Amino acid sequence: MKTLHKLTYLFLATLVLMTASCKTDDDGGNGGDAASGTLIATVDGDNYESEPAGTSATRVNAGGTTTIVLNANSTAAGSNRVFAITMNGIDAEGTYDIGGGANISINALYIEASATNPNNAQTQTWQAPFNDTIAGEMNIAEITESKIRGTFSFTGQNTEDNSTRTITDGSFNINF
Repeated sequence: MKTLHKLTYLFLATLVLMTASCKTDDDGGNGGDAASGTLIATVDGDNYESEPAGTSATRVNAGGTTTIVLNANSTAAGSNRVFAITMNGIDAEGTYDIGGGANISINALYIEASATNPNNAQTQTWQAPFNDTIAGEMNIAEITESKIRGTFSFTGQNTEDNSTRTITDGSFNINF
């Protein structure tokens, strides 16, 4: 009988720890400072702001799962800089990890492409997650039928040379 009680307590303790370790909650934060139709961030200390004409949010519902894709483009200073963020199964306000194991629901890319020589364009991509650890955080402050707004941060790793880019103070305010 003592063994049964111990197993019951162990099961309950495990259940409590699993529930408490879930990062998702009802508070997705304040939504950040991005103007309507844009995505802003700091990339290794440099400011980034997307152009409204190159910024979009797409939501697809298929097979009972919602997928949201955010694309943001900036062509400042002879360089094309792009954010591409894919969120699978995210359809509510809350805080979500980027990475953290086998059940990855958010993938974030930061891409730089040099446009100074169109015949020899140089493109580099930093992705998160890049291993099984948590690479960042996505906070959805508002999601409606017509708009998504929130904040994010992550560290991305270059797929070619293993360099990293640290993305901080990210926020978006984009219509579907």
